[in-house]
Amino acid sequence: MIECVHEGSSALERALHGGFDLITLDVMLPGLDGFEILRRLRAESRVPVLMLTARGEDMDRIAGLEMGADDYLAKPFNPRELVARIRAILRRVERPPSSDGPLEVNGVRIDPGSREVSVSGRKVEVTTFEFDILELLMRSAGQVVSRDDLMEHLYNRKATAFDRSVDMHISHLRKKLETGQAIIKTIRGAGYQFVRSFSEEPEATV
Repeated sequence: MIECVHEGSSALERALHGGFDLITLDVMLPGLDGFEILRRLRAESRVPVLMLTARGEDMDRIAGLEMGADDYLAKPFNPRELVARIRAILRRVERPPSSDGPLEVNGVRIDPGSREVSVSGRKVEVTTFEFDILELLMRSAGQVVSRDDLMEHLYNRKATAFDRSVDMHISHLRKKLETGQAIIKTIRGAGYQFVRSFSEEPEATV
């Protein structure tokens, strides 16, 4: 079922209670704008959201990702690209539960079956994309995972110089997981590394 709503407050109400698989959210809406809808939606729901931004400037894109959008697309856009991005998101969401057992590295524990995350026994709420990034990094703990690899894993596309979606998801994970020491390192010019142990000395980072 596809449903279109053209006013902000009504859109939020339907997004919260409509049982949708994915929401495509325009920024420029009458009443509540897309950013405010996303902020309120993320307080109650983890439904995947693809943001559409009219200006396409970094500030708009980053704002949407910081508020919890899974991906973004700037206007004007090719309808085929929109469909491709929606399909990529839905593939991640609809992926069957992993048969792999729980994995724990450096105090962080993930359960692929239930898709739950905890840090030192404390449950942490993450989005579908955040879980997928975290699982990939943890299974490669101590090794560097490139942005291109993460983009291919999540969206089936290469990273571009202006694409900040992976960076924003990593930033959210850091805020949720880290309690003083960096557990996800940025490796200069290479990608990201999940630290296996705080006693190990990682490569030069930024």
